[in-house]
Amino acid sequence: MASNKAPSGQDGRDRVVAEARKNREQRETTYREQALKLFPWICARCGREFSGKKLRELTVHHKDHNHDNNPPDGSNWELLCIYCHDNEHSRYQAAEAYDGASSGESHPASSGFRPFADLESLLKDKK
Repeated sequence: MASNKAPSGQDGRDRVVAEARKNREQRETTYREQALKLFPWICARCGREFSGKKLRELTVHHKDHNHDNNPPDGSNWELLCIYCHDNEHSRYQAAEAYDGASSGESHPASSGFRPFADLESLLKDKK
């Protein structure tokens, strides 16, 4: 007869994932509360103001995209509404994707064209 019990390896993974999620939520709660005390409840990009139930739409964005960099002065944070926050992260991901795609290709650093190379001599000839 088949058992409904998950294999012990799966139990261990589930436990680790649950603990990681709990730790992340605790960490986010801590820096979110700090950021809401430090900054006005206004989206740093679009300027919308938040209060009451709408405050949940205001998120903490890490400027350097490192969620473990949480200085107590909030210098790595900015408050963004959920729409601006999503936009910021999609822009960052697109930039990373383009950087990665071009890294394997070889492009000349410059064309070698120097439009102002002889400007000084041309100006001297006019005088």
